[in-house]
Amino acid sequence: MIGPRGCIDCLAWGRLGGRRCIACSVFRHDNPDRDRCAGCDRVLAIKNGYCRMCWHQAVLDGNAAGRRRGTDAAYLHGQLELAPIRHHQLFFDRMKYRRASGPVHTRDRRGRPRKTAPPPAGPPHVAWIQPPLFTIGRDYTRIIDSTAYPAGPPGPWLAWARHLARLRSEARGWHPALLTGVDRILTILLSDHIPGDTITITQIHTLCKRLGVGAERVCEVLSDMDLLVDDRQPGFDVWLQRKLTGLTPGIRSAVEAWLRTLHDGGPRSRARHPATVWNYLNKALPSLHAWSNRYAHLREVTRDDIIAELDARNGVQRENLLVALRSLFRHCTKTRTIFRNATIRIKVGQRVYGVFQPLHPDDVDQAVTAATTPAARLVLALAAVHAARTSQIRVLRLDDVDLGNRRIIIAGRIRPMDDLTHQLLRQWLEQRQHRWPATTNPYLLINQQTATETGPVSTFWTKKALRGHAATLEGLRRDRQLEEALTHGGDPLHLAAVFGIDAKTAIRYATTARRLLESAAEHHDTGGSPRTQGRKPSNRPENP
Repeated sequence: MIGPRGCIDCLAWGRLGGRRCIACSVFRHDNPDRDRCAGCDRVLAIKNGYCRMCWHQAVLDGNAAGRRRGTDAAYLHGQLELAPIRHHQLFFDRMKYRRASGPVHTRDRRGRPRKTAPPPAGPPHVAWIQPPLFTIGRDYTRIIDSTAYPAGPPGPWLAWARHLARLRSEARGWHPALLTGVDRILTILLSDHIPGDTITITQIHTLCKRLGVGAERVCEVLSDMDLLVDDRQPGFDVWLQRKLTGLTPGIRSAVEAWLRTLHDGGPRSRARHPATVWNYLNKALPSLHAWSNRYAHLREVTRDDIIAELDARNGVQRENLLVALRSLFRHCTKTRTIFRNATIRIKVGQRVYGVFQPLHPDDVDQAVTAATTPAARLVLALAAVHAARTSQIRVLRLDDVDLGNRRIIIAGRIRPMDDLTHQLLRQWLEQRQHRWPATTNPYLLINQQTATETGPVSTFWTKKALRGHAATLEGLRRDRQLEEALTHGGDPLHLAAVFGIDAKTAIRYATTARRLLESAAEHHDTGGSPRTQGRKPSNRPENP
């Protein structure tokens, strides 16, 4: 990324694409001869003996003296000798000088009239509302197929919508093309709007899909006007109906009530994360289908049936199934759907954890090579150097980064910033400013979609660069914590203090590190630790 600099010909300051500004590059292309300028005595591209900067200064002096360019016939034939240049007016790149009394351009480069900002408008005054006799869907086929806007001056509702769209565009940094598309959709929807009418999200999505415009921004404007009605079927209901197909009515009603309580919350229970609801049902669904073939209700399921289902599974699958069934039967007991909780006093046993293994150097090198963009390299460094989780990387804000003091706040903990992270952060912030200069998103990582919003990026976008590789973000984070445990001899207190992890997790990493160190000591003839045996130099980020 080329930073701000000065043009070597006209000395204009700005963010240039090379050594010269665009105007000097065009001037040099039209006048390829290089010679000594008669005005400033510099050797560069000249036109009739003078460089572009001297010609520009002569125009400024002529405008100040009241002379208009092109009134002298000798000037038109290139025979005019400029007055001695005593000084040059410095200026910024792409900021063309215009007289205060000069005309304002009313047309763009294509000759079309320039669009002016809509006048401020507020909500229309409504004296009374005529209730509809019956509801009928609107048909926008004729308007969509035609390229012209609906004729006639904008009504009060459309004027208010345009004003709100302009305010939101300035606050969120919308691209002009996005604002034009939103204006077109609002014109179609609100040209004949009358008080009492509402617009559904299904109508907006159908219209925007035909015209190739994003529907989210239109919905935001109409939501501010209280005209939007969400007629979509919730995705949770569709998913629940599809998953519970095949269960007997008695079991299905109890399971559906349990899942809705987990998703929406109850009188004395909080709502759970949608991923928790999804995991609970997926773990318990095979057992529920097996019981549906024999029983008509959950009250017929006995303790022996549950133990038989648990015995058919091992390890983590057994524990996850028991946790889901405990939640189901506890809810059914509380709501008096069943008489007795059949999962009481059923123990899973102690989980046996495996030993973490360090990542292979080739896998790490492939992950570094796959991170080609500044955002992907920054995400890689946060996971591999600072052991940050994906959820923690997504919610990092601009206020959490202090480049001057070289500090970064991850999950509420202040961490020192190493040279690699500092360099990658500067590269990403420069690209962020260059690509989305008007965005108001407070999060550190943004993309094309979230640049016009105020929310974080998605988990899929964060993991996209390393998807399909052996060294994922979670693997790099785990490898970083294991490396710290191996370096400090398996001290769990040190791991908990550095990374802010739970005590049980720190003990698990410390135990794994001690096992790896003991195995390395048994094979002392190979030399080195398990992480350095047979390793070749790689491009992996170093420790902070």
